Amino acid sequence: MEFTAQEKYEFKRMLDNLRSKVGRGTELISLYIPHDKQISDVMAQLREENGQAANIKSRVTRLNVQSALDSAMSRVRLINKVPENGVVIFIGSIDIGSNKTDMYTLALEPPDPITTYKYHCDSSFLLAPLEEMLADKKTFGLIVLDRREATIGLLKGKQIVPMKHMTSTVPGKQRKGGQSSHRFQQLRLIAIHDFYKRIGDSATEAFLPIDQKDFEGIIIGGPSPTKEEFVEGEFLHHELQKKILDALDISYTDESGLHELVEAAQDRLIDLELTQDKLVMRRFLRELVSDNGLAAYGEKEVRHNLELGSVDTLLLSEDLRKTRAKIVCTNKSCDFAENQTRTSSSQPVGNCFKCGSSLSITDEEDIVSDLSKLADASGSAVKIISTDSEEGAQLYQAFGGIAAILRYKTSHL
Repeated sequence: MEFTAQEKYEFKRMLDNLRSKVGRGTELISLYIPHDKQISDVMAQLREENGQAANIKSRVTRLNVQSALDSAMSRVRLINKVPENGVVIFIGSIDIGSNKTDMYTLALEPPDPITTYKYHCDSSFLLAPLEEMLADKKTFGLIVLDRREATIGLLKGKQIVPMKHMTSTVPGKQRKGGQSSHRFQQLRLIAIHDFYKRIGDSATEAFLPIDQKDFEGIIIGGPSPTKEEFVEGEFLHHELQKKILDALDISYTDESGLHELVEAAQDRLIDLELTQDKLVMRRFLRELVSDNGLAAYGEKEVRHNLELGSVDTLLLSEDLRKTRAKIVCTNKSCDFAENQTRTSSSQPVGNCFKCGSSLSITDEEDIVSDLSKLADASGSAVKIISTDSEEGAQLYQAFGGIAAILRYKTSHL
């Protein structure tokens, strides 16, 4: 399944929340049930685990594990038919502080099919199978080369992963004394061919084991005529040779050359989130430095522009971890109420500045959802930007993770 940006963000937040749940012992149960798994078999294992839990020495841990298993069996009994993608159940006694625990339960149908049944009991929930579903599976092979060096890497989703760097033994163009010009050129051509063959063998070794349904193709970069010689010489495995998408002129052939190649190949990669993120962030930065730039950043100013309907594109960092809460006074005779952005659910709300009574939260929502609703109301586009790119990291670190490209200029707050 392909995630929308909003779905991906929400899925990440759910995983963050699950990652924060901690048990005191091996008390948290993770259950991954594929579509073809018989519920009767799952119930049989849970009953067996319940019997074995009676041997746990710690009374508190024993009772917590048995309680979690009882709850898991109750939840599994409710499943008449396992969904097409399977079902995942997280259940157990989580530590909530002050020497207290609370029974936590979550059941969900994952975005991709579960292929293997898993029963896992530990002090934290097993999240690796869901994290793998979140990863962008589109992969491109990258090769940058000249006659002196070469670097092989991968573009996996939004990450550029260097894999191997090689240097050649190709002699310079000036021959040494004692050698004929013809002999020298012959030796040089042999050394170039051998180097290309080494590059091809290393690239084949790196790219061929990748699941080919996720492998989109290979992009090659370097100066002319080196890259053309490599492509035309067919130094890659024949299955990979068919996957060459483009050969582009670039200046560098070390690790920085991989980044330069991705930049040069943007037309090829236009559908990738990485490229889309870069393009929209560059547009924002151009507007920011322009004399009459249509740009805003920071929550207060962006929220103001959203309320005015002047936002064309809302830019939000996927690393934002804030909420928007409605705060009211607990004194019924006091009319104090305000909306407040919070960085943590444990952040104290304090006392009412009007009457001194305590304050309470009546409604709380993730800030990305809150701002996205404002954007939807005025027909603004919403882009949730990954921090995997340099531009995405800049949005989070320099602009607080909230920015906007405007339709028209408005007054600053």
